[in-house]
Amino acid sequence: MKFPDPLIAGTLVRRYKRFLSDVALAGGDVVTAHCANPGSMLSVDTQGSPVWLSPARNPKRKLRYTWELIEIGGSLVGINTAHPNGLAEEAVLGGAIAELSGYGNLRREVAYGRNSRIDLLLEEAGRPPCYVEVKNVTMRRGAGPDDPAEFPDSVTARGTKHLGELADRVAAGERAVMLYLVQRQDCDRLTIAGDIDPVYAEALDRAMAGGVEILCYGCNMSTDEITVDRPLALAL
Repeated sequence: MKFPDPLIAGTLVRRYKRFLSDVALAGGDVVTAHCANPGSMLSVDTQGSPVWLSPARNPKRKLRYTWELIEIGGSLVGINTAHPNGLAEEAVLGGAIAELSGYGNLRREVAYGRNSRIDLLLEEAGRPPCYVEVKNVTMRRGAGPDDPAEFPDSVTARGTKHLGELADRVAAGERAVMLYLVQRQDCDRLTIAGDIDPVYAEALDRAMAGGVEILCYGCNMSTDEITVDRPLALAL
């Protein structure tokens, strides 16, 4: 996924009210940017960190910028949760996720379950449909070379619900996959933050026991583009 316009560098002043952030630009102006991330952003909202913003293409939009990237410990992290579904679609269509190859049709945001929409639905004649739920991962609480990325960074009742619905698809004879997409380059494995949301951790155990497949992929990050580029190990 290439950014359609050059990103604008700045320094994070603060993130507040979940969806707002103040950023100091190089010229000294402080602008308010949209923060497209409803999570706690634990470990990726450090004041004074370098950040990058995308300019709004709609001149009538109230907030002229969207916060895209932050640099933590020398590594870029993508904080925009609007991107992972598109990144996953691009990766599946481009053959970058081997486990999800061999499907001729891909649809996004398809209604299923209990008033939910699946992120990606993969279909191919002669094969059961494959339901893929995509989760954005940004948190990494440790700074050592072996410290993993972690999910979730806050309690996620919605995520717990999705795990149950994926298990229901497997019980119905279909395929279901939970895909964790890590938008950072400084880790090689993922673990579940059960101390933050033990209910989610338990639901993941049940989903895995019920046949839900778990995948994790990392991204190559730059201020020009983000691409899904490598599988990460699971420490569940």
